[in-house]
Amino acid sequence: MEPLRFHDNDVSHAPAPGWYPSTIVTACWRQSTRDNRMVYLVHALEGVPATFSRISDCFVLEGASPQGLAYARKRLVAVFRACGSDPQTGDEICPAVLSNACLEVKVAHESWKNTVRLQVVGYRVHSDLPVKVGDPDAGTPPCAGVQGGGGSRG
Repeated sequence: MEPLRFHDNDVSHAPAPGWYPSTIVTACWRQSTRDNRMVYLVHALEGVPATFSRISDCFVLEGASPQGLAYARKRLVAVFRACGSDPQTGDEICPAVLSNACLEVKVAHESWKNTVRLQVVGYRVHSDLPVKVGDPDAGTPPCAGVQGGGGSRG
């Protein structure tokens, strides 16, 4: 039996901080560790080693400090705008419409448990793809009828 060996991706360094094309591959409601509702996104980055190609992005929308909630909501609006949407006061927050949306994300290095991992710190419109979220021609689902798509929970 041949011994197993480490591959290049196993020992690769984190990509440089900066802007990378991204596709949102997961967009849904989840519960935070303190049982509060949050929007959970997973970005699939292009042009980075496989070990760094997925980054989660969480937006806790209940139970945090007023400053923390305001910051999470401001970041979430930035994501929707980078995906071509223009959220307005009173609009329902519907993560599902972000599924498969393309944008560019700015990543930074974050130290965690003696390793470097990537953290999303900014969002902008993808320079080559002017597709709007919720566009039926783009294949993104509308919010209506999506389970967990917001609203009140009794």
